Amino acid sequence: MVELSQDIQYVKGVGPSRVEALHRLGIYTLEDIITYFPREYEDRSHLKKIVELSFGESAAFRGTVVSRMVETKIRPKMAVYKLLVRDETGSILITWFNQPYLKNVFKPGEDYIFFGKVNGTFGKLEMQSPTFDPVGQTKNTGKIIPLYPLTQGITQNVLRTIIENAVKLTNGELADPLPSTLRAKYGLCEINEAVQKIHFPSKLNDFEKARFRIAFEELLTLQLGLLLLKKKGNDSDNGISFTRDNGIQEMIDSLPYQLTGAQARVLKDIEKDMESCKSMNRLVQGDVGSGKTVVAMLAMYKAVKNGYQAAMMAPTAILAKQHYENAKKMYEPFGIRCGLFTSELTKKQKETLLVQLKNKEIDIAIGTHALIEDNIEFANLGLVITDEQHRFGVRQRGILSSKGENVDTLVMTATPIPRTLAIILYGDLDISIIDELPPGRQKIDTYAVGKNMEERVNEFIRKELQKGRQAYIVCPLVEDSENMDLKSVMKRFEYYQEVFQEFNVGFLHGKMKPKDKDAIMTGFKDHKLDVIISTTVIEVGVDVPNATMMVIENAERFGLSQLHQLRGRVGRGKEKSYCILKYESNSKVVKERMDIMQATNDGFVISEKDLELRGPGEFFGTRQHGIPEFKVANLFTDMNILKEAQEAANEILERDINLVSEENQGIKRKVDQLFAERLEL
Repeated sequence: MVELSQDIQYVKGVGPSRVEALHRLGIYTLEDIITYFPREYEDRSHLKKIVELSFGESAAFRGTVVSRMVETKIRPKMAVYKLLVRDETGSILITWFNQPYLKNVFKPGEDYIFFGKVNGTFGKLEMQSPTFDPVGQTKNTGKIIPLYPLTQGITQNVLRTIIENAVKLTNGELADPLPSTLRAKYGLCEINEAVQKIHFPSKLNDFEKARFRIAFEELLTLQLGLLLLKKKGNDSDNGISFTRDNGIQEMIDSLPYQLTGAQARVLKDIEKDMESCKSMNRLVQGDVGSGKTVVAMLAMYKAVKNGYQAAMMAPTAILAKQHYENAKKMYEPFGIRCGLFTSELTKKQKETLLVQLKNKEIDIAIGTHALIEDNIEFANLGLVITDEQHRFGVRQRGILSSKGENVDTLVMTATPIPRTLAIILYGDLDISIIDELPPGRQKIDTYAVGKNMEERVNEFIRKELQKGRQAYIVCPLVEDSENMDLKSVMKRFEYYQEVFQEFNVGFLHGKMKPKDKDAIMTGFKDHKLDVIISTTVIEVGVDVPNATMMVIENAERFGLSQLHQLRGRVGRGKEKSYCILKYESNSKVVKERMDIMQATNDGFVISEKDLELRGPGEFFGTRQHGIPEFKVANLFTDMNILKEAQEAANEILERDINLVSEENQGIKRKVDQLFAERLEL
């Protein structure tokens, strides 16, 4: 059997100089290279007559060379090489730049196949730097050619040759992880055939069959892993059974507002989980400002009234402080004690809190990553809540849960994910959605403007500041980059200090020390600053009800979901709030995204569109957030494959609940690789 882990350097065509370039592409082993799939294909198999060629298209044609190569020196170190080619329908001029070796390649009277982009002037056809083959050869033409993502030092031809050599090296001996019965049922080709045809299809239908097979395997692996995780949670009947009636209603009655229907419904889901004998694993999704935190506070109240401690982990110290202040206010009348755990505590403060937590003198611990440090010990932890789940790795969530026995887990996120997708990505969690905003939350008016509107925007900001309001201005970079014409925080800070001389302007970015960041945000919250110039570090931040202006520079650089998160920083008070998106691109996709932001404030609508326009890779970011990255499958466009993969996963586990049978060993290895971290937890 072929050894897939063998080093890439042993594949024919990979010399020492190419190893480094391949490493930049994430290719280290034989398995990496054969699963480095094409990003697109060029069909060079259909030949046109010269008369059929159209300006702007990429096409292949057969022609006879009718002139010698003409060399013209334009300037030192720059030469153009021209060749006239003809068929029975017309002629075309072909040009290359700085390729003197071509002078000895073409002979008048001989036929070649050329492929390239057609252009020209005054109605005369031209083709610049085409690929070509003598008639009868098919190295670069006459077939469907795969195109791969590249890096410096590797050309398409070189990479294609290396991949071809690698596939030959496997000699059709790849072990298929999918059982033959499953392949037959779902019409899946065998793995060796799939690898061959996805790289080198002889017709487009070959590629489609191969892609379907590989996408199915990726999605099946994902589904099996998630179902096994869920089963692992459900198998345990020794979770905490919290009692039903423990005065939660009196806390609801003490709130200065009524719960929305959606909050009440989600709270009911949580209570039901907490009262069952299984450990709760629930994801609560809710748009910015939908009131997730209050629901979490009520769940922690229930845990404490049952004699347990609760913990809430937030991604930033300032957000943890905000939760702590709100919790203290809510819980004090009920005699519930809270502790705040962040990395800024002095040694003495920390020691005191550690003793109080261990002795159960603290009922609710609220903090940052500081909560998962080794020396944090609870007396009897019963409920763990992570806020803004996408900011934490799965392992961090697991470490906090392991500080108690069979604890209930609640995960919160304000990043709306389409429900179908949430079920896939968080398949090990039950899902509740708060899809209603509290009464009184105003729609934020959003305007997308070009750079010619800068002065008018500044005047608009000034009017809001004169009313005593505050403004956020978000930029994509910290410092100016020579290569990218983007508005940087430091450059814009200097600019806005000049523009708004009569107001206090501050800046904030992720490279600052945590205590400096907190000092700036606290200054903004206390209205010692009127304007804050920031990177996206304010995306998950504190409530500043007095901030009514959000201006986003180079808005085209952000995804829709991120723009929506940033917009949610304003509109938290009684005053009318505005979001201004400044963009400097004329692309159709950018225009479409700006239109969506102006048309809706609904995070779920926006997330659907974001996924559609950008695809899952950019939408979700890295594997750190617990979401596997696929080489072929696309969670948005492959919903039909996903449904079949879900059906197959359920069938497999019905017959073989722990994947122990011989025929399922291949797919079990795939699941273990993909979910190593999560299954371990």
